[in-house]
Formats: sequence, C-alpha cells, structure tokens
Amino acid sequence: MRHTMRSSAKVFKLFIVVLTFCISESAMANETASDIKVPFGIRHYDIGAAQNFTLNDIDGEAFELNKSKGHWIFLHFWASWCGPCKEEMPMIQKLSDVMKDEKFQVVMINTAEDEDTIFEFLSAIDIKLNSLMDVDGLVTEAWKPRGLPTTFLINPEGEVKYQAIGGREWDKLLYTDFLKQLIHKAN
Repeated sequence: MRHTMRSSAKVFKLFIVVLTFCISESAMANETASDIKVPFGIRHYDIGAAQNFTLNDIDGEAFELNKSKGHWIFLHFWASWCGPCKEEMPMIQKLSDVMKDEKFQVVMINTAEDEDTIFEFLSAIDIKLNSLMDVDGLVTEAWKPRGLPTTFLINPEGEVKYQAIGGREWDKLLYTDFLKQLIHKAN
C-alpha cells in the first residue's frame, strides 16, 4: 500500500510538472501583438476575418484580398476630394518605401471615383502607389470606414486587428516601429 501511495505521489508530481510546462508553452505560443504598445490614433479593432473582395487597380489588374494572406496588410480607404487623404498620401508612399523588405503590403482603395480622377490625383502629388478602384462604392460600404481616410491593419492570417480613422504621419518612427514589431511578432 505504501509503495502504491509513493508511486501515485510521483505520478501526480510528474503530472503537475508536465501540466505546468504545457500551460507555459501554450501561453507563449498564444502570445499576440497585444503586448506591443499601440501608437496614438490606432485602436485595437479585433473583428475577426477580413471581408474578402476583388477589385481592379488603375491598370486594370484584379486584386483579391484573400490571396494576400501571409503578411500584414495596410488596407487604406481614401478619395481625391478628401483633404486629409491628400496630406497623408506622401507619408504612405514613404511608409511603403521603408517597409518594402518586410512582410507588409499597402493596399489602397479609392472610394467611388473613376480611373481618370484617381490617376490625375496620384500624378499631381507624385505618388507611385497603385490604387484599387471601388467605382460603385460597394466594398467601401461593406467595410464601413467611419470616415476618410481610414486604415485597417490585417494580420497574416487574414484577421482585422487595428483601425486608424483620419490621417496619420505613417512615415514617423512611432508608426514604422509599431508596424515592424507586428511583423516580427508574427514571424
């Protein structure tokens, strides 16, 4: 009986050690980007899977959001008549240039304007970024940005995690460091 109790005690201790190890491993594996300091103007917006869409860019090439999984997506809604959009656009260009070697993609969606308007606007402010055209506004309506410009940050698994409403100085270290931390945390 005494031998059985010692064996049971040893098995119980071993069980506790294994359970503790499993819990700590699970906690480490499930760490999220939530421990990264979120800059002012960006809010946690964990709404689940990003709603898929397919839109053409100004060159007529089709883009489908679901085919972009595997890296962070900077999904940006804008319009040429939007003053903050115009101010912010050169900073998004710089952000794109700074992040070109990262698992990061800038996806811009123009809201309900035609190809000529988009092209003229981007040319006038010397932006090399391509833009998708939501000519009928249905994708914008489905995503429901609460104003323009609005940016959504989508993780490599295709889940919306953050939202920024209004213009940002995206090329500033505050934002580029945040985005790089997200990217490196995901890897």
